[in-house]
Amino acid sequence: MKSHLSRRTSSVGAPDSFVPLSRQSSGPSRTRLTTTATSVASQDIICAVSESRGISSTVGLTFINLSTAEAVLCQICDSQTYVKTVTKIGVFEPTEILFMNTAKDSKLFYIIQGNIPETTVTFLDRRDWSEKTGYEYVDRLAFPEDIKSIKITLGGNYFAACCFAAVLKYVELELNKTFTSHSLRIRFEASQGSMLIDLSTIISLELIQNLQNARSKDSLLGLMNETLTPMGGRLLKANILQPSTEVSKLSARYDAVEDLSTKGEMFVSVRQGLILVPTKRTFKYVEQSVNNVIMLKTYICAPAGHQTVEELIESTLNEYVSYQTRPLDLRNQRIYCVRAGVNSLLDVARQTYKEANMDAADLITKLSESHRIALDLKFDKARQYYISISANEVDTLPEVFINVYRKKSRIECQTLDLVKLNQKIIDAHNEVINMSDQTVHELIQDIRSEIAHLFKISEAIAMLDMLSAFAQLATSHDYIRAELTDVLAIKSGRHPIREKIHSKKFIPNDAYATQQSRFQIITGCNMSGKSTYIRSLALLAIMAQIGSFIPAEYASFPIVHQLFARVSTADDLEANVSTFATEMREMAFILHNIESRSMVLVDELGRGTSTADGLAIAIAIAEALIESHALVWFVTHFHDLAVIMAERSGVVSLHLAAEVSSDASKMTMLYKIAEGPETNRFYGLALAKLVDLPPGVVEYAQTVSEKMNQIAQGRHSKSRALAVPQKRNLILSLKEQLLQARHGKMEGETLRKWLKHLQDEFALRMATIDGYGSISCSSEDEEEQKGSSTGLVENTKPDTGNNKSDREDSRRPPLILSSEERSIVEISSDDMPENGSLLKA
Repeated sequence: MKSHLSRRTSSVGAPDSFVPLSRQSSGPSRTRLTTTATSVASQDIICAVSESRGISSTVGLTFINLSTAEAVLCQICDSQTYVKTVTKIGVFEPTEILFMNTAKDSKLFYIIQGNIPETTVTFLDRRDWSEKTGYEYVDRLAFPEDIKSIKITLGGNYFAACCFAAVLKYVELELNKTFTSHSLRIRFEASQGSMLIDLSTIISLELIQNLQNARSKDSLLGLMNETLTPMGGRLLKANILQPSTEVSKLSARYDAVEDLSTKGEMFVSVRQGLILVPTKRTFKYVEQSVNNVIMLKTYICAPAGHQTVEELIESTLNEYVSYQTRPLDLRNQRIYCVRAGVNSLLDVARQTYKEANMDAADLITKLSESHRIALDLKFDKARQYYISISANEVDTLPEVFINVYRKKSRIECQTLDLVKLNQKIIDAHNEVINMSDQTVHELIQDIRSEIAHLFKISEAIAMLDMLSAFAQLATSHDYIRAELTDVLAIKSGRHPIREKIHSKKFIPNDAYATQQSRFQIITGCNMSGKSTYIRSLALLAIMAQIGSFIPAEYASFPIVHQLFARVSTADDLEANVSTFATEMREMAFILHNIESRSMVLVDELGRGTSTADGLAIAIAIAEALIESHALVWFVTHFHDLAVIMAERSGVVSLHLAAEVSSDASKMTMLYKIAEGPETNRFYGLALAKLVDLPPGVVEYAQTVSEKMNQIAQGRHSKSRALAVPQKRNLILSLKEQLLQARHGKMEGETLRKWLKHLQDEFALRMATIDGYGSISCSSEDEEEQKGSSTGLVENTKPDTGNNKSDREDSRRPPLILSSEERSIVEISSDDMPENGSLLKA
């Protein structure tokens, strides 16, 4: 049996304090697998993991933050790869993970250990995982007003309750720490309501840390962290790793950021109010308890709901007490923080301390008079009081001065009497601190009943800090508010990190994606900006879903529930895995977990193996991604992939434009996204000419490339068999744009002209497919067509009567659909306005 534990109550009022226990226990043995050098004594976050038995994988998790006295509980219905569980653990970054001792050979244990290796693992006896014990801890430790709701929540989350019991029992028995009654903030986090970003994506997109330099601030967190408080910074990091999927929450954040960024006086006052005096945990325990209350006194307690805390502090602490940074001032603040008259013995001890300090000043005055030397009394933490003398005052110091140090123009020393006085002052100081601690402890006991309100203040401050940081970004970087719709549409979007590094040279780009353009194949020259383009889309989506404004002229986003990025191409030397094996492993993970509300970035898939095999695998994976109905950006150098997939519904081809001279001796990167696949197949040769290769080698490569290109073009010659899928895509695109128009903001004459233009463009393209002719447009028309085909990013410009499509009506064939085409374009009456006319909307 476990022996009785004698508990000493905490004397620190803040909820981030724990008390050591004196314990002699013969409890169940613990088996610890230490994978880091982190000692148990320095633990900050402890995590307990438990899973259900059977086919469906239900995982319970509890995280205890020892620094902030918070407990987060969650229960996840996970897949066989436990991706949600690993991601959740990765977000909290625990320093120790607790498992049931029966889980040593479980699949969950090996997956967590493989993905989060630098964490201490401890196995506990199965008896520690008790639901009943979990409820008992809730009754004893939770805030009184939260007990009922927490117990109701845990009623349907058995495994979370068991983890809660296990982790608290471990903290008490093994770490010798405990919480006082009703001082632990407990909250339950559902697995829903946030975007899932796996650990590989977090690393490859540089969300938290720069890949090249871990200390660099060139990451999304480094860019956005304009917070002024530690808790605001922690909240920002948590939001970046778990962006919200709740539209109402995001809209409220947008409104708040807009208010802060447009109302200058309010923004300045909020930022000034958030500047806190830093506190460093460098004092002894009793000293720190007094210091904590001094800091609590300066905490925001102005709202009426927290008047009780303010009155408690004012009745005990002196009104003038505030945080100080200079050692002597800080010591005096701790000495005189408690009001006179509160404790008579404390008043006597303080008088003794005061007289000892006055004796030190008198001693220096007497020494100065007797030796006729100008002496200054100084203080530091190490030596306490010491004497400072100008080097010009004396040639030789009298023998009474000891502990002499010479510093340029000053001489520092002490006397035996001063050393004795220092010891007397230290003893008096310690006595005052200990007696103050008794009074402060009583104050803390009273304040503990109001801890729940203080937590609410902390949450409000953290949220305000994060939102004000978003406002700072919006005003200093020219960010705009995004809209939450069913369409991803970005006008002049910028990569937030690259823009910071290359502010003058960065070129913005557009993006547009719906279900009819959900799979975008992106080709282009080496170094043309393909990877930067797709990464910027992911970063902008994350920024939008944490409530921040984004770098663009206009943007709308659908709510993304999962974000996957396969952009790494390096060999995993530690795991003895090649580039290609790494690619396949990551793509297998994506295909097992993808859903229709996912966003996927794939960069250069298949280039780690032979060309034929790489293309075949790329095509197969592309088909699977198309069928998932997720939004996918697929960067590739396989030009045949764009040709083969061109007629698939939902597929569009884009490229990053570049200009190559006629003799391929010069190449200029434009870094602009353009429609269609890359038409210049010889950009690799152009780059090869820029290096010092022998001329004969490059010329021979040019000849071989031209012959291979001719063969490829012959294989992919256009046939009438392609007409049906081309028509299908065109008609489905028409349906999608009509539905967007119905739910969009255009109306009246603007809507009528846009619909007329859409009809003309549809008729022209349908006629081209049927063989009536080819489309030949000026650059102005191409830009106009691009605007109409990329959705309702901007309102259509008013018609001037000179529209080219109007002039071509007489030579364009009438729009007549076959029965097959009519079946494709058929739209239910629910999707169309009354009488089927959008012009009446």
